[in-house]
Amino acid sequence: MQVWKDYQEKNKDRFLSELFELLRIPSVSAKTEHKDDMIHCAETIKKRLLEAGADKVDIYSTAGHPIVYGEKIIDPSKQTVLVYGHYDVQPAEPLELWNHPPFEPTVVDGKIYARGSCDDKGQVYMHVKAFETMVQTNTLTCNVKFCIEGEEEVGSPNLGKFVAENKELLKADCVLISDSAMISLDTPSIDIGVRGLSYIELELTGPNRDLHSGVYGGAVANPITILAKMIASLHDENNHITIPGFYDDVAVATPEERALMAKAPFNEKEYANDLGVKELWGEKGYTTNERTGIRPTMELNGIWGGYTGEGAKTVLPSKAFAKISARLVPNQISQKITDLLINHLQSITPPYVTLKASLHHGGEPYMTPIDSKAYKAASKAMEATFGKTPIPVRGGGSIPICALFEKELGIKIVFMGFGLDSDNLHSPNEKYDIANYYKGIETIPYFHKYFSEMQ
Repeated sequence: MQVWKDYQEKNKDRFLSELFELLRIPSVSAKTEHKDDMIHCAETIKKRLLEAGADKVDIYSTAGHPIVYGEKIIDPSKQTVLVYGHYDVQPAEPLELWNHPPFEPTVVDGKIYARGSCDDKGQVYMHVKAFETMVQTNTLTCNVKFCIEGEEEVGSPNLGKFVAENKELLKADCVLISDSAMISLDTPSIDIGVRGLSYIELELTGPNRDLHSGVYGGAVANPITILAKMIASLHDENNHITIPGFYDDVAVATPEERALMAKAPFNEKEYANDLGVKELWGEKGYTTNERTGIRPTMELNGIWGGYTGEGAKTVLPSKAFAKISARLVPNQISQKITDLLINHLQSITPPYVTLKASLHHGGEPYMTPIDSKAYKAASKAMEATFGKTPIPVRGGGSIPICALFEKELGIKIVFMGFGLDSDNLHSPNEKYDIANYYKGIETIPYFHKYFSEMQ
């Protein structure tokens, strides 16, 4: 609609500067030192929602970081869209690998470099500005609610309780999320599913203290060596996960779905070059897109132990540590996979070391039906602004709250992500194209318009 374009063009510089203000707040949920920053960020979002036209915005305390809830109810009989997003971000470390300060947004070649620029502040703020566009042009045709939390990056440990205790408050006809990616501005796509997650930490103990590697080496097992061997054994020569029962519940993609995925443009050589690797790696028998979408994975996220400081210290360490995550696909249950993983690791732990395993967090996989009203509205909205029908794809990441929302609220979720897989999420030099940011603000009002028309 021209009235939307006119309003957005008039205010685009402000839309960008407000996002920059949000990005300057180091809202790192994983670190207790940023507790005050989390509160500041929640208060900033509340302020911006009220300015955009929300009739009611409240900050709800939790056992962890606060949740921001906002709403504008134009008519209780009309459709209601619940927008979900998160204002917390990943830690920025290692800081030395950033080309610019992570919490001072810097624009280079039309891209915003900052922690949270894409995941998820840039994407959630598109919804705030799209909402403002509709309210200020008097074109809002449905009720809109916002649930913006501060713990997604640590597994949303307190959101479940909040949702269960506030079902009436959050009552809606669909959940709209932009915490995912698309193929490109030239080839729009919609994620129809995200993978689940099981994340554990291991502590392997050998001797009761660090030892002199010359005096004791060869007589006492080195926990780092043993842990490395145990982790390496989790994949076979075909990069197939070796844990008994791991694949038992995997929903196998149909030939038709695999053929549909194959239609998405993908250049394997460019993909490898962008990552700086000579060859790609993965489970035998599947393409790269299938490995990151329809297949479960097991990854070592961190490993440490012994002496890692400057210079040399000939030590046989007492302990070794690792963090491991499994990405799950439909029909797999996170708790079951966690139990399988821990039990398997315990079963292969040799008697000369002791294993302690603990769960960090988990989440269930989720699929969006492409025949739902929400998906149809999202597809039609993207077609309106991109001039072409978006391709349905499966996302490789995890959004733990998806299954929770459907279970507690009984409604479907639709993903409308405008980020790119190359945006360095969770990595140094995270970025978000300004063009994608503006495209999201342009497209989202069409979703609300079309969804409200699908009675």
